[in-house]
This record gives sequence, structure tokens and C-alpha cells, in this order.
Amino acid sequence: MTAQIAGRPIGVIMGIGTALNPFTVRPSYRRIEKLGIAEQRARLRDPEVRRQILAEKPSEADVAKLAQFRQLIVKRWDKFFVMGDAPDYEPGEEKSVAAIAARQGRTPDEVAYDYITEAENRYLFFPVVNYTASDHEPIREMLLDSGTLLGLSDGGAHCTSIVDAGVPSFMLSHWGRDRTRGPRLPLEHLVKRQTSETADFFGFRDRGRLAAGLRADINLIDFDRLRLHQPELVHDMPAGGRRFVQRVDGYEATLVAGTSIFERGEHTGAMPGRLVRAGGNRLGPHAA
Repeated sequence: MTAQIAGRPIGVIMGIGTALNPFTVRPSYRRIEKLGIAEQRARLRDPEVRRQILAEKPSEADVAKLAQFRQLIVKRWDKFFVMGDAPDYEPGEEKSVAAIAARQGRTPDEVAYDYITEAENRYLFFPVVNYTASDHEPIREMLLDSGTLLGLSDGGAHCTSIVDAGVPSFMLSHWGRDRTRGPRLPLEHLVKRQTSETADFFGFRDRGRLAAGLRADINLIDFDRLRLHQPELVHDMPAGGRRFVQRVDGYEATLVAGTSIFERGEHTGAMPGRLVRAGGNRLGPHAA
């Protein structure tokens, strides 16, 4: 039996336009949350609207309708963290909304409200799991355990609450270079975790290594420039639907089977992928 693990805390991102935030259960906020994001922000920055929303208390009946962990968003300000740019996925307790409020002599909901409304793409991070110790040491122990497989998948079901497509880049930049609150991990280990180990586990024998005769699926990365930006909401789904994206710098090129499909973040137009039919691997149909 192999345990699937994530390389960073699994949590939700909350702000204007997201599926949920600490103020969505307040009546005055509900009256404007159907507006466009820019219009919402303009209304929320109105001093009278701000005063009214902050004066309201969440309805117990409305809170009771939320999933169990979501009920915590109206009171656990010590679990909310400002994300920043670049986003911090290993924030210390001093970066929590509760701690900031205590230092500034303000209420936590004032701090949270002003942070998400003061500029575009300002979000709060609420770790749900993988952060019980308030640091990444438990994650590091799992990443070093041979009985685990690195992986994280959501399939897009919560595209206005999370964005985990940036995890592979995060693994390299955070664990291999930038972590300051504990030991880092060897870059070779991080690459192996995301290439040959994954390919071997799922039975893809033609990829996962740089070796003669295998597919040339390659990322060329300028490691010193590798940087994740703060998440942002874009309207590029059917019917104008929103989703989070997280842009990254440092990728010089991405090759699929030897064909360059991205160069310095721009798609080349090439689409060499093909469908892997059921029976050729343990997972059934997958894009290759």
C-alpha cells in the first residue's frame, strides 16, 4: 500500500469573487456578491458599506448550512493567513489575521476585510489539512518516506477555491531553494519524486527519465528565476465562468515527445499529445 501525499498544505483561497470568504454569510455582503469583481471591490471600499458589513454578525442558521470546515471561516481568524506576492504557503503564526489584528489594535474581521479589498487579487489562505504543526516539518517527513507517492489532484471541481496546478513548481522553488523555516530537500530528490517515481508507479515505462529510447518529455527551467506569482481569478470558462490560475516565471521551454509546446511561457501552437487507451496502463484513458 502506498500513501499519496501533497507537498504543501491543502487549503482554500478566499477573497472577492471566490466561492466563499469570511463575509459571504453576512446579509449586506450577499446583496453585492453577484456583481462583477471590479464592481464588488468598488462597492466594498465604500466606507458606509464597509461599516455595515463589519457591524453584522453571521447568521447561525446560515453558518449551520455550511460544511463543517467551512463553519470555521467565521471565527478561526488564527487559521487565516495573508498570502502576499509571492504567496507564502508556510506562514508563521505572526502572519495570521488574528496576530496582525492584535498587533494593530483592530478586530480580525477589519484586518481581513481591508486586506482583500485594498487591491486586485488579494487573497487569504486557509489551510484545511497538512498544517496542524503550523509548519512544513510533517510534510518534509512524508516526502522523505519511501512508502509515499507525491501527488495532488482535484480535477477542477473547486476552481474558485483552490489552485494546485502550481504545486510542481512550488516543490522545486520552496523545497529546493527558498524554504527558511526548516531544512530544504535536495533538488534531485524533488525531480525524482515528480518524474521517474510517478511514471514507475503508474506503469508508464516510456517516460520519466532522460534516457535513450524514452519519450523526450522535458522542462527546461532557469532555476534562479523560478518564481510563483500570487493566484488570480480569470474569466475564461464557458458562460464567463471563473477559475484560479497561478502564473510562474522561469520555464524556458516545455517539450512533449521532443516537440517544443511552450517557450518562455508562450504556447508554440504545437499539440503533439495523444490519447492513451485503456489497457495500456493501470489508470485507463489519460492524456499523454
